[in-house]
Amino acid sequence: MRANGATSVKRNWLVLFGPLLLAGCSRAPAVDILGSFFPAWLFCLIVAVLLASLIRLMLLRLRLKVALPLLVYPSLAVLLTFALWLIFFH
Repeated sequence: MRANGATSVKRNWLVLFGPLLLAGCSRAPAVDILGSFFPAWLFCLIVAVLLASLIRLMLLRLRLKVALPLLVYPSLAVLLTFALWLIFFH
């Protein structure tokens, strides 16, 4: 008898919170480039890597040293990716 009550509780949770799982499915975040759809995050990643490279060149030109470049530059690219996605696609 207890198993039936547990099934009822699971069904109630699914009915209450199931629509929240589907809330993000309204549209696909894609960019149309020459007739082909690319994911928006991929576009943001490419631009962010280019911006991180420009920032690196600017820091080298100013003769500023970065403490952990293997950690700093990928983190900068990720930060710029998320920022670009939030600015342009969200």
